[in-house]
Amino acid sequence: MIKLVALDLDNTLLTNDKKISLTNEKALKAIHEQGIKVVLCTGRPINAIWHYIEQLGLTEATDYTITFNGALVINNTSREVLAQQGLSKADLVPLHEFCAANGFPMDVLNFEQVYPITDLNDSIYQLGGDIKFEPTSFDDLPDQLYAKTVAAADPAILDRLQATLTDELKAKYHIVRSQPHILEFLSLTTDKSVGLKALLNHFDADYSNLMAFGDAENDTGMLKAAEVGVAMANSQPAILELTDYHTDTNENDGVAQFVNKYFAK
Repeated sequence: MIKLVALDLDNTLLTNDKKISLTNEKALKAIHEQGIKVVLCTGRPINAIWHYIEQLGLTEATDYTITFNGALVINNTSREVLAQQGLSKADLVPLHEFCAANGFPMDVLNFEQVYPITDLNDSIYQLGGDIKFEPTSFDDLPDQLYAKTVAAADPAILDRLQATLTDELKAKYHIVRSQPHILEFLSLTTDKSVGLKALLNHFDADYSNLMAFGDAENDTGMLKAAEVGVAMANSQPAILELTDYHTDTNENDGVAQFVNKYFAK
């Protein structure tokens, strides 16, 4: 029995102009009112997606969001942290050295703000929601826990970055391409599926109670773990091969189409 529906945002729930359609909104509100948990799963902090949370009415005391691709599970209204993990500054040293040697940008995110690293090439990383960007050199980066590091650049530059990653770096980080222009470096134990497991445990549930929607590499874990993992028609080819459950594109209300049909059973 599905008790929780997890949704990636970009190119999944959101249209290409970064909006939740009224059709998707209506479908998700309907199952939320039936007692099914609706959980947004994103690489962004909660403040950057708060307008989506409000639009869907996910503001009850038991509503949560998976942020930073699983590094932080947070209650939507109280902002109480259910689960948290990340990387230390020391963990980031090899990645910084690699970016410096190869001319790549680097943005480091804690759980509240972004630190564009100024001794590296310029980044194109952006976030909505009035998130603070504090440019700093790597040496001056505070010694604290970080949710993730992002390399944001033209897709061709990131293709080159991925092609030149060393085995050492691949073994040290969970590396995912969340968008064509964004490559993310997470702790080895950080994944949307891990954040969802913590949340499911909180509700005395497990993966057999999970439905998940996604389209990209950073959705792989939750799509494989879910009892019903749904790939969008516009998904990357490798994502489409992960699951037998497919739906229409993000532009054609694929989420609503699948939800309405499945829960009408």
